[in-house]
Amino acid sequence: MGRVYNFSAGPAVLPEEVLKEAQADMLDYKGCGMSVMEMSHRSAMFDNIIKEAEKDFRELVGVP
Repeated sequence: MGRVYNFSAGPAVLPEEVLKEAQADMLDYKGCGMSVMEMSHRSAMFDNIIKEAEKDFRELVGVP
């Protein structure tokens, strides 16, 4: 079966490239040897994830 398209309200279909990147990061986030779900929320790697997400969000919505 091919990809299903969801046009209803709520979660949308994600590009296959995004799903594949998320799949790889579930096992080994950016080569650190563990997934985001396994790392300490106090680690430098996790802190970088938070900072990058905030930066990207601010850029997306135009907030300085």
